[in-house]
This record gives sequence, C-alpha cells and structure tokens, in this order.
Amino acid sequence: MPEQRLIQTRVECIRFGTHDTNLYELRPVDGTELPAAQPGAHIAVHLPSKLVRQYSLLQAGEKPLSYLIGVKRDAASRGGSSFIHEKLRVGDKLMIEAPRNNFPLAPDARHTLLLAGGIGITPMLCMWQQLKVQGHNVRLIYSCRSRKDALFLATLDGEPGVTLRFDDEHKGSHLDMAAVLAGAPADAHLYCCGPLPMLQSFERQTAAWPAGQVHVEYFSSAQEQATEGGFSVKLARAGITVAVASGQSVLAALRSCGISTASSCEEGICGACETKVLAGIPDHRDSVLSDGEKLANYTMMICCSGSKTPELVLDL
Repeated sequence: MPEQRLIQTRVECIRFGTHDTNLYELRPVDGTELPAAQPGAHIAVHLPSKLVRQYSLLQAGEKPLSYLIGVKRDAASRGGSSFIHEKLRVGDKLMIEAPRNNFPLAPDARHTLLLAGGIGITPMLCMWQQLKVQGHNVRLIYSCRSRKDALFLATLDGEPGVTLRFDDEHKGSHLDMAAVLAGAPADAHLYCCGPLPMLQSFERQTAAWPAGQVHVEYFSSAQEQATEGGFSVKLARAGITVAVASGQSVLAALRSCGISTASSCEEGICGACETKVLAGIPDHRDSVLSDGEKLANYTMMICCSGSKTPELVLDL
C-alpha cells in the first residue's frame, strides 16, 4: 500500500503578499513539467519536520512550469506556517504531492458566485480568472478584516463583478451572508472559502439550496476526529482484521500494526486517505464528502472518521 509519489521542488521565489502572508513559487528540481492543475486544486507540502500541510494553488494550467501558493502565518501555528515563514529560503528543496481538487468549478454553471474570506481568496483567484477569461457570468465577493489583510488588492480593486469588503470600514461588522445570497440567481453555483465562522454561516444560509450548487472549501477541520474506538476494521485485500482502540483513529490503528496507506492532512480536509467501504457504516467526520456521498457510505476518510457498526470492511 504505497504512499503517493512525491515531487521534489525548489523554492524559486518568495514574494510579499500581505503583512502576514507570503507567496512561494515552487519549481521541479529536474526541470520537468508538473502535473496539470485545475482551479480550486491544492497541493500537500511535506516539510523537513515531517509535517504535511495543504495549500491552494494560485494558478491553474495544463502544463505548469511551477506552482504558486500563498502561506499565511498562523499565530497558533503547530510548526507548519511558522517554519515556512521563518526558515524557508529561495533555493531550498521541498517535497510535494501532485494536485488534488475537492473544490472544482462546475463546467456548466450559467452564474457563479465566489465568496472568499481572508486567506480563502487563494483557491478563488484562479477560479475567478478562468471564468472571466472564458466569458462566464461570475461575481466575486472578497471579505477581510481590513485592507492590510487583503491579498491581490491591485489585481482585484475596480474589476467588474468584484466587491471588496472590509470589516473595519463597516464598524467592525462581518459580511451579511443572508443579504449576499438573497441577491444570487436561483441557478447560480455558490462557492465559499474562508474562516470557519464564515463557512458555517454560508452553510446555514444555503441549507435550502440544491446541494449540487453549493461548494465549500475548508482549511481546517469542522468536526472532532472520531477516536472513540471499540470496533474493528477488516482489510479485504490484505486479509487481516485490525482492532481500533479508544483514543485511536482508523489510520492510527493501521499504522500501529505496520500498515501504510495514503494520508496527508489527517484532519479530513484533503481527501488523500479516501478509502472504499465494502461493508459497515462509517461515522463520517470529514469536510470533503458531500452529504449525499456520506449517506451512500461508498467511501470514507480513515484519518478522521470512525464506525457506527462493530466492523468496517475496507478495500485495502
């Protein structure tokens, strides 16, 4: 059960984004073409400390020569953003995974509304750029605490269909999600990426919308990891059964038995550990699968989800 192949890159350039966000350009060390990336895609960056962090790509392309990511320094960093901001220099090498896309654009959308909050602009930028180039009807609303926190102001300010909103210019009030969505066409595809409170507000206000028109990208887990344990996992292809003890995730239980399988964020937000379920009912705790996909129980994220039945049978 091999891990996904890693790509060795070199930090080609580091640019200023905002007071707490830098832009990092990564090029393959061997000069070869990188895998294609569509708007909304992200890459997993493997740091020397063994941490793995997910970052949205700021540029899309079929034959990219480099990837561009934006990294915001988190005051509560567990070693990811702080390492990148303090230690990473031009010329340093980083291992990355090929792009994944859990936040793709709907190709047939007649209207698209993009709602970005803070660093949530990173997946939205190339989405907006592609839709604009293709002549689609797109509106972008970008909300930040203040102008000093906003990325790409020079690019976005004054652009048709783009609204920039700053809390400190509205007496500290946050974006009125209900008012924004009330003006959206009924057939619009809605995309939201930003801080957790913004995403939760968005999901409450879109509860009555058709599920296929609502798209959310999480940067952190919205649910607690399932670590109650007390069930077993049968690996159909390996022909073994592993007990998941209290305090363990499924992924941790497999690792404790020397079983290696793909994983990355370990928070249920990237999709790297998605595994086919052959029997049993998962206790879904991820932010990748839609409500319909969770009800179908066809796959699960083994890094964060548990089991509602005494046994799960997985296609591993």
